[in-house]
Amino acid sequence: MRVPVTAARKVGRDMSVGVETRCVPDAEDLRRSVADRFATWADTEARDLPLPGAGRTRDRFAALYALGRTDLSLARLAEGHADATAILCELGEAPPGPGERWGVWAAQPPGTGLQARQDGDGWLLEGRKAYCSGAHSCTHGLVTADTEEGRRLFAVRTDHPGYAPLEGTWQAIGMAGSDTPDVRFTDVPARPVGEAGTYLDRPGFQHGGIGVAACWLGGARAVADTLQTGARTEDPLTAAHLGAVDVALYAAETALWEAARAIDADPLDRSGAARLRSLRVRAIAERACSDVLDRVGRATGAGPLCHDPRHARNAVDLTVYIRQHHAERNLAELGALVGQKASPEVGTEARSEAGPKR
Repeated sequence: MRVPVTAARKVGRDMSVGVETRCVPDAEDLRRSVADRFATWADTEARDLPLPGAGRTRDRFAALYALGRTDLSLARLAEGHADATAILCELGEAPPGPGERWGVWAAQPPGTGLQARQDGDGWLLEGRKAYCSGAHSCTHGLVTADTEEGRRLFAVRTDHPGYAPLEGTWQAIGMAGSDTPDVRFTDVPARPVGEAGTYLDRPGFQHGGIGVAACWLGGARAVADTLQTGARTEDPLTAAHLGAVDVALYAAETALWEAARAIDADPLDRSGAARLRSLRVRAIAERACSDVLDRVGRATGAGPLCHDPRHARNAVDLTVYIRQHHAERNLAELGALVGQKASPEVGTEARSEAGPKR
């Protein structure tokens, strides 16, 4: 399935020579541009996005796919807001209100992270949180922090003086527009959302992980568009690369749509299949994205990467974004789950007893 979208391009015209030139924005301009488009999306389109498991999960994934095909940094912020909305609804909280933009900041890299402590009837957050996409543009965040009872999810406002994005902590060129620095929290008031462990144990955690894969695949389709539109199919080597790209994307997109069907059929994960499904679909998507990046690069050479700013941005954004997949660690977990089955059957899903880790 191919999802039609309108891709925005920043285009300038050199009137002195009558030649169209595309302007490459610097990181700050890019961040602001994405933030503006994210705010517009949150105000005009976010409320129409179906919740996962509500009967229209395919439409949800298709919308995230379309955003990824348009701009992966925008998709990253939109997916975070959409995931926050789903989490709040799943855990019995009110959805985001008008003018609000939410992020989900739950990365747990090695080292001391964010701590939460009780202060009278409330909670305060103290410490540093990595990979906070939309740190400057989000009005609220759902953030995981360590408590005496274990890891817990909290809602925070970003207008508190103790909330401070740390400039210079995101050095990557890829996903520069996603505004993903570390954030320092200093006695920031926080409201618990669910109990300790609830964030990871709920079925929606697995559904949300597949939503991220939908964004990846949209980005891969955008990279593939460069080959699709410029391929000289009379060249058998180029045609072979194009065919391989088509196979990879067709297989991954088919897995994505099948996952949407399965989620709608069992939204509460009574079968226990959600973790296995998420691991499979994310691995298929990551492999397809890697194949597309490699094949398109081999087929087109350095030209598009050096002279087409949109393609160059798509390629470097996708390269960074898919590293959210935990690679061999996720494959090892998947293999262990499959190995637990008495007689594995191709295409079936089994109950997972492993702890969910995105």
